[in-house]
Amino acid sequence: MDHHRSHNPKSSYHNHQAAYRRERDDSGRNQCEIKRSTPNYHHQHQSGSTPWRNPLRSQGLSTRRELYERDFPVYKQPVEVGCFSLDSERRFFNDSRQMRYYVEPDRNPHFDLKDGYKDRFVKRDDGEKEKLDHILRWIVANRSKLDSRETTASVLDVDFVTWRGHLTKLLTTPYETRDSWLLAVTRFRGTLYISEVETEAARRDRENRTERNAEMMYWGYKFEQYTFADDIHSLPDPSGVVNTNEAFCTVVQTRLADHRLLFSGEVDCRDKDPAAPAPPACYVELKTSAEICTPKQFKLLKWWAQSFLPGVPRIVAGFRDHEGVVVSVETFHISKISHLIKNEYNCWKPTVCMNFCSDFLSFVKHVATEDNPSVVYLFSWEPHRDVTFSIHRDSQYSFLPHWEKMFERLPITPPLPSPLY
Repeated sequence: MDHHRSHNPKSSYHNHQAAYRRERDDSGRNQCEIKRSTPNYHHQHQSGSTPWRNPLRSQGLSTRRELYERDFPVYKQPVEVGCFSLDSERRFFNDSRQMRYYVEPDRNPHFDLKDGYKDRFVKRDDGEKEKLDHILRWIVANRSKLDSRETTASVLDVDFVTWRGHLTKLLTTPYETRDSWLLAVTRFRGTLYISEVETEAARRDRENRTERNAEMMYWGYKFEQYTFADDIHSLPDPSGVVNTNEAFCTVVQTRLADHRLLFSGEVDCRDKDPAAPAPPACYVELKTSAEICTPKQFKLLKWWAQSFLPGVPRIVAGFRDHEGVVVSVETFHISKISHLIKNEYNCWKPTVCMNFCSDFLSFVKHVATEDNPSVVYLFSWEPHRDVTFSIHRDSQYSFLPHWEKMFERLPITPPLPSPLY
């Protein structure tokens, strides 16, 4: 089995799962404003049967899979430290008002995912890039939970702040063959903030999206409407409007190797059983797919990485036909996904994903040394190439220039009363 056992059964998240893997973000090659440089970066050897080889090259960080086939790194059980909601107009609320509750469908439900696309669909403007704004708002409203006990109250006791989706892209990078990525990193008061930058290729794809592809994106949201309810006492209402501005997001803390992480990610729904475990173990991820012909496929890797990172234990997948009708529903337990793929030829390996992510974060720590909200270290990657970086000052890539003002002045929306559980 492709995972590492810790001597302390409570110290590592991977002891509670079967195996894990990571994804990374896709980005394009960046335009350098300052000559690319390489840090004095020394990686410690990790014990294990596979000899360790330094993935750092003269121009960046290698993504060759064989370099990351080491023991599975320590990944502590993710702990939810908070949550927030985004309403129908994408406004931030420091509470759980957008939480939804999972209602298990029939195994052969025949859900029509096309229903409502023409007349009951409010689509979020995906051309508007929010960067880390909502996470920063949550930090402002809840910074007492994150203050370091060893330093001044203005310093967060974490190494990295980012979105779960950015980490997911990192986990999948060693196996990505199509999409590139760009990640902007700024060091501020000792914490590294990671925000994605849209690549030119991604922008072209978004602006030239076909009507068929746009409708198929809607299908995933429609499946959610068939399978969750607004509260624990109600049933799903597929006759309503699908509004993709709305979201409920968890905020979790964890540690990957020696990297202390704070990240947020959208959650589809939670188990409505009052006896269900506390978040994030009660959360459920919802997916749709035409089919997964073999478990090693890249889609299953993405599903695994997205849920493994925040500690979501299961995925409910609706499998649809070509006309957009869900014909069957299947549950995937994250702890068992590695068993589905371990005997496949040349399949993805959780340990490669997690080790690459850990090494990338180490690489970032050694590169992004200037503590300045106006300085951005832009990391770029294209399939089959190394990760490289460039440095930008007061550029269009900046995303934290007003952080200090936000910290002092951002209004905090009063939370709703606490839910039943």
